[in-house]
Amino acid sequence: MKKELMEILACPVCKGELELKIEAEDAEEIITGELICHKCNETYPIEEAIPNLLPPSMRT
Repeated sequence: MKKELMEILACPVCKGELELKIEAEDAEEIITGELICHKCNETYPIEEAIPNLLPPSMRT
């Protein structure tokens, strides 16, 4: 995931602001980490540079 995406991303549940926590990155993008919404207390994983922004009830 490119860091620039943070400017346009919002929580899909409540439209709140997301906080980025990086676990691994390279020069171009974030490889693993998570996006955290403190407004509704949801967490969205970033795996293999892809953020999973599905609402928690739809993730498998």
